[in-house]
Amino acid sequence: MLILITNGKNNIYNNERIFFLSIKFKIVNLIVLNLILLLIIIFIKIKSNNKTCICTLAKQENRYIREFVEYYYKIGVDKIYLYDNNNVNGERFEEVIDDFIKSGFVHIIDIRGKKLPQLKAMTDCYKKHYKYYDWLIFYDIDEYIHLINYSNIKYFLNEKKFLGCQLIYLNLIPHTDNNHLYYENKSLFERFPETVPITKPEGKRLEVKFILRGHIPKVKIKNQHYCNYKLKNCNGFGKKKTTHYIYTYFPDYKYYYIDHFFSKSTEEIIDKIIKGDCRYYKKKKMKKNKIERYFNQSIVSKEKIELMENRLKINLSRYKNIIYL
Repeated sequence: MLILITNGKNNIYNNERIFFLSIKFKIVNLIVLNLILLLIIIFIKIKSNNKTCICTLAKQENRYIREFVEYYYKIGVDKIYLYDNNNVNGERFEEVIDDFIKSGFVHIIDIRGKKLPQLKAMTDCYKKHYKYYDWLIFYDIDEYIHLINYSNIKYFLNEKKFLGCQLIYLNLIPHTDNNHLYYENKSLFERFPETVPITKPEGKRLEVKFILRGHIPKVKIKNQHYCNYKLKNCNGFGKKKTTHYIYTYFPDYKYYYIDHFFSKSTEEIIDKIIKGDCRYYKKKKMKKNKIERYFNQSIVSKEKIELMENRLKINLSRYKNIIYL
């Protein structure tokens, strides 16, 4: 009898243990399920609250456009509005990014053959899309946003520090030509890892580009560097940014900035000069500006000078800001 009673108690104990274990298992499963749902909700909220597009214009950029598109696709941009300013019978972006165009990630706007269209293109993109995007990015094809500690641009823009910001200004950090004379079919980051040393706290090296908050009517875009001053602006840390036209003070070149591949190799800056400028420069002024800027950001050499003089049919000894060898 004692054995039977003992076995009965053991059975009751085992049943109770199994019951409580099953409840514990269900609770753990419920907690895990709720955490998964919470992460999904957060992800959806971030995507919906930070719908982001890029407005950009390009001409004769088939060598570089795919790297640009792939870069911003990987960091979570929702759409690229690409204004095609190629020559009427010139190259077409469909030749290199047709898959992104067909998927809807890149939308082409045809302004082929138009002169000095950059400001008009930026204004057009803003007016057509500011109601549908939380952030609009106005960067060129040679400009890549650098966000340390963020794999997705939406996580960056979703930070509380930007709640009161309508414009986010980031500094351009120029890359040198790494002493390359000619074009190579490799990544820009692979070819030109070297950046221009920043030695002064202020000056022309402190140019900025902006990210504009959407849903704000009547924004006046002055040029590719800044908008009207009534907008609340800040830097990559969410702090008020002190700007003066296209320049800014107290730059950040450590965490949040824009990698700017202005010149690339000597051959490529020559091609850039030959194709002309999409903004407002007169031809002679544009040529002088780009040549002097190139040599200010890269080492001057006899080979570079000879290549540039032969291709552009000019005498660089007339340029006062270039150390002629």
